Amino acid sequence: MDAELAQRLHRLLDRLEEALPPPAPAVDWERDIAALWQRNALGGQLIPVATRDDVRLDDLIGVERQKQALLANTRAFLHGRPANHALLWGARGSGKSSMVRALLNSLAGEGLRLIQVDRHDLVGLPAMVQRLRDTRHRFVVYCDDLSFEGHDDAYKALKSVLDGTLTGPPENVLLYATSNRRHLLPEAIGDNDASRLVDGELHHGDAVEEKISLSDRFGLWLAFHPFNQDSYLEACRHWVAQLADEGCWNEAARGEAIRYATLRGVRSGRAAWQFACYWVGSAPER
Repeated sequence: MDAELAQRLHRLLDRLEEALPPPAPAVDWERDIAALWQRNALGGQLIPVATRDDVRLDDLIGVERQKQALLANTRAFLHGRPANHALLWGARGSGKSSMVRALLNSLAGEGLRLIQVDRHDLVGLPAMVQRLRDTRHRFVVYCDDLSFEGHDDAYKALKSVLDGTLTGPPENVLLYATSNRRHLLPEAIGDNDASRLVDGELHHGDAVEEKISLSDRFGLWLAFHPFNQDSYLEACRHWVAQLADEGCWNEAARGEAIRYATLRGVRSGRAAWQFACYWVGSAPER
């Protein structure tokens, strides 16, 4: 290679390096309590992130049973006792994602660390989990708003990590997922065409069995349902008090909260938070 060509190649490499984003900082689990897993050409990397907010478990209204079940499961895991992977499924805005964030905020001091994985990066999940096997920290790997289309094979990587390999997931890793779908995969009437009765018992066809097999790998199912009016109004009262003070919650606020939910056609924890922002934020105009 002559000198001129070598110089041109060096200049080209310099320009490529300048165009590349700076490398992500390394995760320090003594300092960082949360990270994102992102695929790249080398397989993937963990990127430390700050927590989104300071929501606590006490802030979650109307989901006491689910909250206590997930808290007990996570504490058992942190103390080295048997624990289950968890699927939080149900109505939109009912507190599924908020509960996982609140869990981290409440238990980070007890050793909990959280890694969020996007559905599109699940193919690299087995490799990432193996990286955690020899660390002394305990991790919840979290997939938010998880669902798959019928032609999407990314769920196979999730199945493998949950309970599909000889080694299984490391002892210091649990998987938590939130979804609007109980079985994570779309369900169609045609899936039942192959179901049949054998000696009086119903046997599902392969399509149904395949879809159920994924959610079955989560040992803890927590269902989140739409709020009734009492739970919705209690959540509104809580968030108005958090954003301002108890004095801002009165009959006028209560009536407006009911109207707000009626116009939106939904009663949920998310709607309660949004109403509180609206009510407290517009207070000077009233």
